[in-house]
Amino acid sequence: TETTTDRTMTTQAGTEQDTTHTVFRTEWEIKKRVSRLTFPALVVGLVLVLTMLSSKLPFMSSYPEQLIIPFKTWLTQFVKWLVNECTFGLFTFKEMTRSLAWLVSWPFAFGMGLLVEGFDVTLPFPVFGITEFHIPHLSWVAVVTCAGLLGHVLQGWRLALISSACFLYLAVFGQWASAMETVSSILIAVPLGFLIGLTLGIISYWSRLAEILIRPILDMMQTIPIFAYLVPILFLFGFGPVSAMLGTVIYAVPPMVRCTHLGLKAVPKDQLEAGVISGCTRQQLFWKIKIPSAMSQIMVGMNQVIMLTLNMVIIASMIGAGGLGYDVLTALRRLHIGEGLEAGLAIVVLAIALDRLSQALTTRQPHKEDAGTLWHRHKHVLFGLVVIVLTTYLGAHISAVKLYPEQWFITTSSFWDQLMSWINVNLYDFLYSLRTILLIYILMPFKRFLFGLPWLAVVLILVMTGYRLGGWRLALIVAVPSLFVVVTGYWDKAMYTVYLCGIGVIMSALLGIPIAILAAQSDRVAKALNVVLDTLQTLPAFVYLMPCVMLFRVGDVSALVAIVAYAIVPAIRYTMYGIRQVPTPVIEASTMSGAFKRQTLFKVQLPLALPEIMLGINQTIMMALSMVVITALIGTRDLGQEVYMALTKADIGRGLIAGLGVACIASVSDRLIQAYAEIKRAKLGLSH
Repeated sequence: TETTTDRTMTTQAGTEQDTTHTVFRTEWEIKKRVSRLTFPALVVGLVLVLTMLSSKLPFMSSYPEQLIIPFKTWLTQFVKWLVNECTFGLFTFKEMTRSLAWLVSWPFAFGMGLLVEGFDVTLPFPVFGITEFHIPHLSWVAVVTCAGLLGHVLQGWRLALISSACFLYLAVFGQWASAMETVSSILIAVPLGFLIGLTLGIISYWSRLAEILIRPILDMMQTIPIFAYLVPILFLFGFGPVSAMLGTVIYAVPPMVRCTHLGLKAVPKDQLEAGVISGCTRQQLFWKIKIPSAMSQIMVGMNQVIMLTLNMVIIASMIGAGGLGYDVLTALRRLHIGEGLEAGLAIVVLAIALDRLSQALTTRQPHKEDAGTLWHRHKHVLFGLVVIVLTTYLGAHISAVKLYPEQWFITTSSFWDQLMSWINVNLYDFLYSLRTILLIYILMPFKRFLFGLPWLAVVLILVMTGYRLGGWRLALIVAVPSLFVVVTGYWDKAMYTVYLCGIGVIMSALLGIPIAILAAQSDRVAKALNVVLDTLQTLPAFVYLMPCVMLFRVGDVSALVAIVAYAIVPAIRYTMYGIRQVPTPVIEASTMSGAFKRQTLFKVQLPLALPEIMLGINQTIMMALSMVVITALIGTRDLGQEVYMALTKADIGRGLIAGLGVACIASVSDRLIQAYAEIKRAKLGLSH
């Protein structure tokens, strides 16, 4: 009886203890949920209070004009002083910049002569009665063959066929002359960007002070819209293809600097210790160990320089660059979608060829040449020279060898024009209804909501969010760019930019994440989707505007569709990557626990992939901001329009300050999303 009583008392004690634990756990969960709701409730309350106060205190809803700091006026006056009055004694600042442009014009002229125009040679004295003669440019046969030879040297027959086919496409579809003009500028811009970026990367690696100074400049250069570069470049270097090429170099340098710096910092310590033990001097340690070890990362930077150079070709055409970019811009102005799409696809094909060749150069392992005859040691170079000489001689007698005959051209421009016409005629009612729904039920309410918020409330919300995610440091980092937009007088334009970009990012996420989930479940779907994503990512942004304008007319709806089409790629890629990177043992454990496929996806894979998904959203925001600026060409009224108007009026301060406003929006969103992603990584145990 005593034993039974003891057992009963023990059971009752255990039950009471379990009940106590359950109560404590329930209270803890309630407190946790309350703490989660406290911040949103505080934000909503703050917005409501400040909105009510703004009706009585006008300065809270609209920043007073008398308090606006005239940064754009000061900046314009400073640049004009540099160009017109600044002197170094022996020469002026304007003469220095023009001299730099003159120096760069020589290699550019050589590239144009080699690929497009040829060379006019004047002899100092007659030779066989000849004082002047013309050396023709390389024939299309020679360039296609040399591209194939380069691909064969770097990676074998497969790359040789791909690179040859890409350049052959340019000839067959009638884009050869424009493409060669673009290639001639790339041949100069890429080495210049590579050398400048490599030098700055090495300097930032050696000097901590230089790194501190260079990093924020690179951040600004990568977030300021491309348009904003053009106005000061026009003032400093004048109008023409050389100025456009220098602008391209400036735009393409930042990733090269970053890759060089990261590559040098990632050199393994054991290699450095082995070099020190071997008796290497500091210079030998750097050039013989560090640079070779970081070469793969450095070559990735060169690949990025090539891609950004191609991304700049259309915008550079606004200040004098020709080539494929000029063709796309002209087609956009005329709304000739067929011509613009063909020129845009030519840029895509050229990007594919150069990307594959640069990637092969990055992964190529150095090897010692086999001993043998001159032909065996340099057969690719010798064969290329033979082809060049032979095609040059034949081209003087057979025009089809020198220039691809026009009667052999293949064009699809009429097909695309007819397709757009058919869609406009047969799907007009559907497109009009879709445009109306987007405008009335999505765009206008969101726009009214944003413009109804007091600027002070928005700034305080951003600062509070920064403090919650990263403490006072992040709050200060968020506050400074937010207040910069306010005090420069661009708050309304910035809200218009946020309105278009915000809806574009939301729609990109709502469309892209389900597509990525579907592709992550099937390798076949993923392979097909990657081809589409590669095409979308390399297609110039301007090309998206033409079909959008023809289908939805000029306005916010066309801009929104173009933003979603351009910015959806990273949302899909990062989500697909995050889901595929979830460890297999975790998925197997979930399956063994009895979870269904849908439960595994929503309870395991997506939560673990959330940091990568947020990084994808971050990149989506960056691409949406870059596209918002370009949509100024089709009638938007955001900061992009300010940059574009500054370009047309040559107003340097207006363009740069508006561009910095876009950079501030990008900086705030980037810091907040990165902080949130880092918190999620820490909670999931994924922090490095």
